[in-house]
Amino acid sequence: MNILWLLVLIVFYHGTSSNGVVTNVSNRPDVVNVGAILSHLSIIGKVAKVAIEAAVDDVNSDPDVLAGTKINLTMQDSNYSGFLGIVEALQFMEKDTVAIIGPQLSVTAHVISHIANELQVPLLSYSATDPTLSPLQFPFFVRTAQSDLFQMAAIAEIVDYYGWKEVIAVYVDDDHGRNGIAALGDKLAERRCKISFKAPMPAEVNRDQITDVLVKVALSESRIIVLHTYAGSGPDVIKVAESLGMMGVGYVWIATNWLSTNLDTDPQLTSDATENFEGIITLRMHTPDSELKRKFVSRWSNLSSGKSINGAFGLSTYGLYAYDTVWLLAHAIDAFFNQGGIISFSNDSRLTELKGGSMNLDALSIFNGGNLLLKNILQVNMTGVTGSINFTSDRNFIHPAFEVINVIGVGYRRIGYWSNYSGLSVLPPEILYTKPPNRSSANQRLNSVIWPGQTTDRPRGWAFPNNGRQLRIGVPKRVSYLEIVSQVEGTDTFKGYCIDVFTAAVNLLPYAVPYKLVPFGDGRNNPSDTELVRLITTGVYDAAIGDIAIITNRTRMVDFTQPYIESGLVVVAPVRKSNSSAWAFLRPFTPGLWCVTAIFFLIVGFVVWILEHRINDDFRGPPKEQVVTVLWFSLSTLFFAHKQNTISTLGRLVLIIWLFVVLIINSSYTASLTSILTVQQLSSPVKGIETLISSNDPIGHQQGSFARDYLVEELGIRESRLIPLNSPEEYARALKDGPHGGGVAAVVDERAYVDLFLSTRCEFSIIGQQFTKAGWGFAFPRDSPLAVDMSTAILRLSESGDLQRMHDKWLTRSACTPQGTKLEVDRLQLKSFWGLFVTCGFACLLALCIYLILMLRQFSRHSEELEPSGRSSGSGRVQTFLTFIDEKEEDVKSRSKRRQMEKASIRSTGEDESTHSYSSKRRHMEANSIKSLDISNEV
Repeated sequence: MNILWLLVLIVFYHGTSSNGVVTNVSNRPDVVNVGAILSHLSIIGKVAKVAIEAAVDDVNSDPDVLAGTKINLTMQDSNYSGFLGIVEALQFMEKDTVAIIGPQLSVTAHVISHIANELQVPLLSYSATDPTLSPLQFPFFVRTAQSDLFQMAAIAEIVDYYGWKEVIAVYVDDDHGRNGIAALGDKLAERRCKISFKAPMPAEVNRDQITDVLVKVALSESRIIVLHTYAGSGPDVIKVAESLGMMGVGYVWIATNWLSTNLDTDPQLTSDATENFEGIITLRMHTPDSELKRKFVSRWSNLSSGKSINGAFGLSTYGLYAYDTVWLLAHAIDAFFNQGGIISFSNDSRLTELKGGSMNLDALSIFNGGNLLLKNILQVNMTGVTGSINFTSDRNFIHPAFEVINVIGVGYRRIGYWSNYSGLSVLPPEILYTKPPNRSSANQRLNSVIWPGQTTDRPRGWAFPNNGRQLRIGVPKRVSYLEIVSQVEGTDTFKGYCIDVFTAAVNLLPYAVPYKLVPFGDGRNNPSDTELVRLITTGVYDAAIGDIAIITNRTRMVDFTQPYIESGLVVVAPVRKSNSSAWAFLRPFTPGLWCVTAIFFLIVGFVVWILEHRINDDFRGPPKEQVVTVLWFSLSTLFFAHKQNTISTLGRLVLIIWLFVVLIINSSYTASLTSILTVQQLSSPVKGIETLISSNDPIGHQQGSFARDYLVEELGIRESRLIPLNSPEEYARALKDGPHGGGVAAVVDERAYVDLFLSTRCEFSIIGQQFTKAGWGFAFPRDSPLAVDMSTAILRLSESGDLQRMHDKWLTRSACTPQGTKLEVDRLQLKSFWGLFVTCGFACLLALCIYLILMLRQFSRHSEELEPSGRSSGSGRVQTFLTFIDEKEEDVKSRSKRRQMEKASIRSTGEDESTHSYSSKRRHMEANSIKSLDISNEV
């Protein structure tokens, strides 16, 4: 069959050139020829045949569609044969066919599309859903149903929704099956899921072949099976799976829309068949409810009556899309005629030299209006029984959507929808189209499912394969800290803390885990855990357990379980006891803090003296006495025993703030001194990892530990300074020798090992804080479901207290360090109190500024009283101001009052002299007046 297809393609593409024009028909012919290729007896074909015939009758009886032009439909039965489909397509090309509806199968569509491209005849298929039928390769192929690309996207979202990571693909091994599963693999990869096993089947498969395939599937780990086949062979696969016990609890079957097609087309399925389908999830192309759809569905029983020798059959979504395909083509042909298109055909120049043969290939013609008709097909915007029909730029329908169906008993129920717009939901997609798209995980939802085995519990999705193979689990063969993990000498068994945790976790799993512990290492040096993890990626080991720290570069290679112990890097160094001395009382504060505190005592005393000097007799007197007063007052505030009273508001404000500072300093000093004198102190020249970074001393680390890489790559310490050590004894010897005796200044190691090391060695201690956060976990391959289940088991061990009991059994030893002994703490530093000192200093400065402003204002009012005539120079004015502020305020006020009285007396004397002059003048005027009257009388 493949040879014949190839022959046909060679004939088309290697002909010679010649031209000729055949008949030209009028613009609006009475009839247009349309072909249809389908398998009449198939589940899809028998429904499509009835739907297409009904659509042609409806179009021809509607004068508004083609304005009197009728569609002349010619149907050919390919009978499941790709070869017959090719021959029938060639026959259509001999009859001036303007378009072909079909073919039914994607395999046939791949070949016929080449013919359509050559002769420019649009090919409209309602059932060839292969996503690789690309418009770039096949421009004249138009899919009038939903592509399998979206169906596979829906399946991938369902898998991710339930938290599964791996699926098994069982599919028919042809273009339809292979390309659909390839699309599924791409969509799963987008969600960090994958197809773990592919199980192809022949297109014409028998029971024995199905059994062979499913036996391999049963031996695989995953229990999520995606079945992508045809409606005819799908039930046979399910039946064999039932006989093999693969439809029970733990399995998940997701069938593509072949199953929903079966259920819709044959509603009278036997109870045995529906029992086989129990618990399966399948998809159905979603067609929204509408009046057009309801009317067509109501007509279906009459349309399909008597059409099949096997009795009545139901209407599937393929029938709806086949019906709309005819209407889509009719609208496109009508637009073609409206744009002036004419139906005319030309001879194919490349077939000219082939004429005369028995195949009569020279009769094939090119449709001259094919490009215009194709353009109108893609521009159709109509509403049919399947909803809105409108193509996107990549020739897919807008808003592709599927229904998610769960088969239950003798029927099925819809548990939700999937759409390319909003993902999984329990609401119909057309409702969500009116809202903004929301693909968040919280918005994804499906109703409850009855899974195979009649259970509502979500299956785990995987199980250990029944192939007798044990998991090879690598275990580091340590030579030190054997409490962690060690191999029992002379045997293949292991013991230790890590082994107990692993065994307890495995025992909590709801299934058996066959495994074998395999030692890793030479037994002379501690092995590299990073190398052990890497060997998982190469397949040497299936997992690794032991003291494996979860660090960044390892998580890039494998998946880890939940940490079962917290651990991080710490610094271990020799310590010595700090003996008490006669000057121990000075140790709570650093020298800087002592100096700043003393300076502030003097500053506060001086500020208070300035603020109180003019009004408070306690702060006046001879200069020597005033200096003693300032010193005594400031130091006595340390004990709150100052006898001088403060009178001014500003002085009291400064004093209150200073007393609060003194209270804090007193309390801190007392607490620190008490700790120093009552608790045994340990000291070390190493203060933490910062000391090691800044020095050039050698540093020890455990052989095989990640500490070496961390110190070099993260902290920038030279590799030449790092000394590998293998055992606790080497730790102790190197630390005692010290950096100048051939040893090390400190050892950097994980906390769990250090705790064991220090449990019997009192002369060493952890210095500083733990400077990394990490934990130990068990390593498994990427996306291993066993890692998730083991994490759950570890959490259960932690909640029950068993994890702590195992820790105490192996890792807890009697500490040699007695109670009440600790490392020398850092002395109290200035930075711990700078806020208090800044506040106090600001209060002093503010008080002085306010006081200075007040003094300047007061000085300006009394400046005339203080400055003698002829002494107005700058230096003289400053000296006068200093003299003014040194005076007691009562003296200033008294002098000011006396001066005011003097001014008042002078003013009174001046007024008396003025009054006497006025009286004399008045008496003189009165005398002159009397004299004038006397003269007048005489006259």
